[in-house]
Amino acid sequence: MTQNKTVVRYQDGRVIKGFTRDFMPNKESFHLIPMDAQPDAKPIVILVRELKAVFFVKDFKGDSEYQDKKTIDPQKPVIGRKIKVLFKDGELLVGTTQGYQPGRPGFFIFPSDPQSNSDRCFVISAATAEVSFF
Repeated sequence: MTQNKTVVRYQDGRVIKGFTRDFMPNKESFHLIPMDAQPDAKPIVILVRELKAVFFVKDFKGDSEYQDKKTIDPQKPVIGRKIKVLFKDGELLVGTTQGYQPGRPGFFIFPSDPQSNSDRCFVISAATAEVSFF
């Protein structure tokens, strides 16, 4: 089974970087092995209800100076619907989704910026202030 490079962001601001093999959008928890854990370390249990979002990333280092673009190139075809997600903490994500439905616990968004370090993000609906299509 593939290990996903994952950055878990909690609603209280905590961040944990690590690897997961068992994240499922319809489950209440999953396991994460922190990136700096010893090879024989046991995974920690992550409770989805405590999270803001789960970012599936290209690498853990990223570029703290880089700001993802908040627009979608009108010349490129779009798969899914264009969506803006404003989190309660003020962070804005812009991208596309194929699975947003109000009332669901969460949904995937694919960043609009091809240079983003995130491949995809699972947004926890309870952590959002506003979700809109455009």
